[in-house]
Amino acid sequence: MNKMKSLIMLILVAVFAAAFSSSALAAWGTGELDIEQSGVTLARETVKGGYDLVTAKELKNWIDQKKDMLIVDTMPFEASYKKQHVAGAVQMEFPIPEMKSIDDKTRAALIKLLGPDKNKVIVFYCGFVKCTRSHNGAMWAKKLGYKNLYRFPGGIKAWGEAEFPVEKVD
Repeated sequence: MNKMKSLIMLILVAVFAAAFSSSALAAWGTGELDIEQSGVTLARETVKGGYDLVTAKELKNWIDQKKDMLIVDTMPFEASYKKQHVAGAVQMEFPIPEMKSIDDKTRAALIKLLGPDKNKVIVFYCGFVKCTRSHNGAMWAKKLGYKNLYRFPGGIKAWGEAEFPVEKVD
């Protein structure tokens, strides 16, 4: 439980640190409710899902180090993945809603996508922090017994803002 409390505190510190960047200081007093709500929602989803978080910079470092991992883009194919995705990411071709159960076909498709190694590092992302597709994917992977799960909450929007390379499907 201490680990979860530490994780929540770390998330909140990171969110509030971002809030006090130079541009945020210029707009002192505006948007705090949105920042607070996003930070608390992300912290609660992380605890509920039983996964860890990774930033754009950390993920880019993992890619550069050729870390053995699977990166899963949870965005729809036509709307996002086809246009741009993190280099090397695979696309989750089916939506994983947050609910108490998934049908056998969806369960089998998710297991096939994630592979047999339950200890492999798997990173889920979607479009942006408020998007819950990556949360749902990581949460279901945890329920299926996968252990080294990460959510990249900034998603493709943060990746693009960092000017990291993307791939597209022609």
